Amino acid sequence: MTGHGYQVFAVKYAERDARRPEHFLGGDPHDGPMPMDYFVWAVVGPDRTWVVDTGFEAVDATRRRRTLVRSVTDGLAAVGIDAKAAADVILTHFHYDHVGGVRQFPSATFHVQDAEMAFATGRHMTRAVHRHAFTVDHVEHLVRAVYDERVVFHAGDDELAPGLSVHLIGGHTAGMQAVRVETDAGPVVLASDSTHYYENLEAGRPFPTVFDVGAMVEGYDTLRRLAGRDGWIVPGHDPLVFERFPGVDADLDGVAVRLDVAPALATTEITASGARDG
Repeated sequence: MTGHGYQVFAVKYAERDARRPEHFLGGDPHDGPMPMDYFVWAVVGPDRTWVVDTGFEAVDATRRRRTLVRSVTDGLAAVGIDAKAAADVILTHFHYDHVGGVRQFPSATFHVQDAEMAFATGRHMTRAVHRHAFTVDHVEHLVRAVYDERVVFHAGDDELAPGLSVHLIGGHTAGMQAVRVETDAGPVVLASDSTHYYENLEAGRPFPTVFDVGAMVEGYDTLRRLAGRDGWIVPGHDPLVFERFPGVDADLDGVAVRLDVAPALATTEITASGARDG
């Protein structure tokens, strides 16, 4: 298998303090700290760059009580990517922390699932339980992008370029999609919120923000199939990503890591206090 020369980056742009019961459907008996990191990702090929998700902006951080540690544009610039010039952005789903920065990509074509656009603009948004993680201004901007012919729709799994594909997972939202990248080291599966943390996947315990629990759990098996025996899965919000993958360089410590290098894998264990050992 050829890796097609792709480099893959995770770029951290925000964080929040949180506790274990917030991250598992039905709660958790260990009320210990379990912070959340917020990432965007970039797939850099020899001739073309793909950004995955757009993060959120300061107004969203204030509204949602999140800590914005840097703008997405600054984070991407640190790994050599100009958001204003980015031509292709894959949107894994339409929650505020994944599409809140769409205005920062004025030249981009957005790659989305049919099912996600229908979900974000359809009957389920009349229910607060489904719409609470969406922001109507973000969805409106994407609808306008449709009319401006800046959206490419995908109906399920699709190949975007040699060695780069999207895969409909569902579960977290109706149109949740993951991204698979064939690298020289092995397949990298950018799960985004198909699994927020390694532990959601490894323990088979869904994250509580979920549209279809059955699809979310089945999605864990899909992620494993996409990774295969030689690849790895990158969760959407786990701080352990920055522990398991190498940094880009010393100047970018805490900003970005390389995902196209085999991770230092560790089994997540729960201590008696409820904290995770990774």
